[in-house]
Amino acid sequence: MPLKLITAGESHGPGLTCVLEGLPAGLTLDRERIDADLARRQLGHGRGGRMKIETDRAQVTSGVRHGRTLGGPITITVPNRDYANWEERMNPWPVAAEVPEVHLPRPGHADLVGTQKFGLSDVRDILERASARETAARVAGGALAKEFLRALGVEVYSHVIQITSVSAPAYVRLSPGDFADVDASPVRCLDPETSAQMVAEINTLRKANESLGGVFEVQAFGVLPGLGSHISWEERLDGRLAQAILSIQAMKAVAIGDGVEVAGLPGSKAHDEIFYDPERGYHRETNHSGGVEGGMTNGDPVIVRGWMKPLPTLTKPLRSVDIATHEPAQALRERTDSCTVPAAGVVGEAMVAYVLADAYRAKFGGDHIDDVRAAVEAYRRRIGWPEPDRSQP
Repeated sequence: MPLKLITAGESHGPGLTCVLEGLPAGLTLDRERIDADLARRQLGHGRGGRMKIETDRAQVTSGVRHGRTLGGPITITVPNRDYANWEERMNPWPVAAEVPEVHLPRPGHADLVGTQKFGLSDVRDILERASARETAARVAGGALAKEFLRALGVEVYSHVIQITSVSAPAYVRLSPGDFADVDASPVRCLDPETSAQMVAEINTLRKANESLGGVFEVQAFGVLPGLGSHISWEERLDGRLAQAILSIQAMKAVAIGDGVEVAGLPGSKAHDEIFYDPERGYHRETNHSGGVEGGMTNGDPVIVRGWMKPLPTLTKPLRSVDIATHEPAQALRERTDSCTVPAAGVVGEAMVAYVLADAYRAKFGGDHIDDVRAAVEAYRRRIGWPEPDRSQP
């Protein structure tokens, strides 16, 4: 059964909701890990005042009993504590007070096009749903997908490799253990020296009323070969991963493995040579492909990078137009973060985990988690693939 992930809710409304349908019964969930992922999404140097208000926690309202999945849709709600300050402006029902409309769209945001598309006059009707606050619901759903993958020996991690002009050194091969302390960095960067430079960059540009973009990388370890397919374009896993990453707010580009770099290399340097030995089976010494060849996983770590633009809400607003009067005006000045690349990496984990979990469900089926494990084990034996290394945290 395929997975289906739906989110609902507005940035300053009563709360956010995630519904994940398709997980097998009998999967044990760790409540603390789910809440930890929600907390990790709020981390990062450069976050704004909203993160001082919200303390995101998952409230499961369906599909789970005594910590185990029941096989039906799982619903998680994440209340917005800030709703108390926005109750008049964002109440689902009419209020006595007159609530002024917002007419100042931000360049680079969904504001203007959204009002045109839906025939609305108030920018807030668009920006509340378009806000990246929605990703809290995605992270909740992704945490469930990660629990499913973890039961099959797959772990998903992320780190930041660039913030504006500051880039981390290139890593040839990482392992799950390398990510043990990534959240201790204020920008979730694995290299301490680069981390300090990124913090300084954020401080400098924030004082100049600028926002900052960057690049994060997600790596999934323990993924079996053969997820996805070369048969149909919509089943190619690299295409599905790319769509998932680009669906995250403010993302403008994506790469699988060394997808950008290999475009400038000759073929002899761009591909991963294949080797074989009885213990490791088929293997590659490099991973330029990011673990995906021909639209299918090849058994190497799946590596996906996302390029994030600077946030469109600026403390010194750009020029815009009042959509009620058509007069020149400054864009809306809303409470904002200056840099959310570290948080975007956590959202990227959730989306990669969702795509991989869906691919496992499509390939192996199973009504109960034990059925899934049995199908995975039978496939692993058939292709002669080594058992996953479960020694890593």
